[in-house]
Amino acid sequence: MAHRSLPDLWATLGQADAVHGLYYLLLHGLFGVFGGADPLLVLRLPSVLATAVASGTLALLGRRLAGARAGLLAGVVFALLPPVQRYAQEGRSYAVVCMLVVWASYLLVRAVETRSRRVWAGYAAVMVAACLLHEFAVLAVVAHLFALPRSARRTGLRVAAVVCGCLAPLAVVSMGQSEQVAWIGGVGGDLVGFSAVTVLGLVCAVLLRRDPPARRGPLPGFAPALLVLPAFLLLLSTPFKPLFVDRYVLYGHAGAALLVGAVLDRSLRARGRIRAVAVLATGAALLVLLPVGVGLRTPQSRADDVTAVAEAVRAAGSDGDGVLYMPARRRVWSLVDPGSVRGLRDLALERGPAASHTLYGTEVPAAGIRVRMLATARIVVLRDPVSQPLDGTAQERVKRRVLAAYFVECGTRRVQGARISVYARPGRC
Repeated sequence: MAHRSLPDLWATLGQADAVHGLYYLLLHGLFGVFGGADPLLVLRLPSVLATAVASGTLALLGRRLAGARAGLLAGVVFALLPPVQRYAQEGRSYAVVCMLVVWASYLLVRAVETRSRRVWAGYAAVMVAACLLHEFAVLAVVAHLFALPRSARRTGLRVAAVVCGCLAPLAVVSMGQSEQVAWIGGVGGDLVGFSAVTVLGLVCAVLLRRDPPARRGPLPGFAPALLVLPAFLLLLSTPFKPLFVDRYVLYGHAGAALLVGAVLDRSLRARGRIRAVAVLATGAALLVLLPVGVGLRTPQSRADDVTAVAEAVRAAGSDGDGVLYMPARRRVWSLVDPGSVRGLRDLALERGPAASHTLYGTEVPAAGIRVRMLATARIVVLRDPVSQPLDGTAQERVKRRVLAAYFVECGTRRVQGARISVYARPGRC
């Protein structure tokens, strides 16, 4: 998407992925400036820098809420959390959104302390930017309102109304593209990982609330709201329309890091056995997180490995073979490395992604796919893993029926997140 011309990109966003439009524009500019650099480096650079800035800003926020050492520890804990490490190396908007929410949280605390209109305006501007990068950042505004002291709530409500007003046009457009989140099923593995961090944060919040109010400070009220409320609001939609994905509320981990940092600081200030236990627990946690962090930097940690997919397609296909994507959205696997399908005929394609102003291109009707498949002796099929549900569109149904009735499966290679199969007419394997 980021490599498309601005007119093509604008036309595509009118049909799909408007929610990520601002991030595509950011990447488009970066590729324009650093076009000669390694494309993977350019793609991931915003996320890496954003995570570093978020960690530093969180340290400043923690310093205001709980003291200098608590803030420093919070920044370190945040950078070590596995979900944060994961999205620090992905070429998507979530780390940048997280950075902006952390920055906005810092500005919010300053605005409450100083009652400065300029700081409130800065908070609003940063939150608008976060929401335009991903709409669910607006849930952080709800958490911020919940955590505000009564004296600041009226101003906070006005600022929240401004943020929501700026987001409204994008929200209206993206509601017309709601089929893009149709893939989200019930809560599963995402919730398990997020729940573990949430439980850790809430245990720390309980420990901090045992302090006298004079020593407690504002952190035990502020951080749990940021950690819990955005995720809880997404989960509330599950019976009607599942929307919970952990990366949508990645910024909630900043709340957990603040709480853990404050508890570590409190433990290190203690004497005797408590301090020794804190040091041992911290060391044990680092030993546990080390292999997790290493694993997150391997292809096996990804939902799919497009490099392995490309290699498997090259090995399976020959000039003149057909290629099918089941479902059609898996055409994205070949967009990263178009050379992997050079010489193969895309049997279902009507118009490519750029020409059709879509994410994955458009496909011919089911009858046309059937005719093209029957005119082909050998087909390379790119499919989801067996555990994934089958799409029920007419085009996908006819692909499955024709393969089952007129072709035999010559072999299948499984790579991370994908199956690459070769089908041929009987006797042609």
